[in-house]
Amino acid sequence: MPRHSRPERLVRWYRVIPLVLLALTLAFSAGLAAVPLEWVRTLAYPVEHAQAIEDAAARHGVDPDLVCAVIKCESGWDEGAVSHAGAVGLMQVMPATAESLNGLGLVSADQYDPAALVDPTVNIEYGCAYLGYLQTHLSSLDEVIAAYNAGIGTVQGWLADGGSLPEQIEYAETRAYLERVREAYEGYQRSYPEGITSAE
Repeated sequence: MPRHSRPERLVRWYRVIPLVLLALTLAFSAGLAAVPLEWVRTLAYPVEHAQAIEDAAARHGVDPDLVCAVIKCESGWDEGAVSHAGAVGLMQVMPATAESLNGLGLVSADQYDPAALVDPTVNIEYGCAYLGYLQTHLSSLDEVIAAYNAGIGTVQGWLADGGSLPEQIEYAETRAYLERVREAYEGYQRSYPEGITSAE
């Protein structure tokens, strides 16, 4: 009985490996489909402080799913997060931005102390106010998200010659941030079709 040569055995393995990988992929997909939606939401798209988000988002005309996406990408839901630039809390609000929002009358310092940005309710209020402000002064969701990362003046500068986003984004960090927030936003929309407080 002839023995198979080494090249013939390799060719057989190259035929078998894709079939094995396909079977594993199908098994994984079937297993994932069997996982309850609540588990997927909790792991991939968590929500904390849902009522505070809903309330602040309503006051400032912002989509709560967008707020959750920003929090997920900015701090990973870490209330005590502080960036190297000094941004604070869940929505990584800069103290100077909070003061500006007070000065514009968009947030009451008496009700929401800008010195207390580590407090989730205060942080969410200022973050939502800033998103609302950006929405008022910019014309698309991509512009709002990019401005939350790079600043409104920077985004307006990119658009000054009539271009659009994301094509005109000059910062790699902002381009990546826009993609991450958009992806998270779509994930929150899919995961909470009845609203983020429906999961509580």
